[in-house]
Amino acid sequence: MEIHPSAVILLLVFCVSFSALHAQPDHIKPRYQKFLNQHFGPDMSEQKCSSEIRKRGITGTDDGCKPVNTFIQANSNNIRAVCGRGGTPQGGNLFKSNQPFPVITCKLQSGVRPPRCEYGKGKMSTRYVVLGCAEGWPVHYEEGIPKKTSQTTVLF
Repeated sequence: MEIHPSAVILLLVFCVSFSALHAQPDHIKPRYQKFLNQHFGPDMSEQKCSSEIRKRGITGTDDGCKPVNTFIQANSNNIRAVCGRGGTPQGGNLFKSNQPFPVITCKLQSGVRPPRCEYGKGKMSTRYVVLGCAEGWPVHYEEGIPKKTSQTTVLF
């Protein structure tokens, strides 16, 4: 069987256009990496809030202890999908997930400045997440909206 040269060229064009379509722009990479560092937690547990926040160097806006931090327990492709077909535009650059995600929310218990930030036990819940997106990439966790159950709403 012989492969026609035009078939090879067509395959190369397809590969280049596909990778260009899904490639992350260089100016988005630092913001996306910061988002992942602060909110990506597929292996996170309720008991690891203080140690994980300390290990990742997560701080608040003034480099003090961050009052609240939420970790999304999903793979990065599912989280990224919120910025596209997996989410609904909310205005500006915000998108609300079409499906709820399991999350762990860590609240500051004591401390003002790292490394003395203590978060105690986190709270696990299932929430629709609202993410700030830039060119199809999540760069900011805006909020979590509790998933309503038939009898109650889980609030945190």
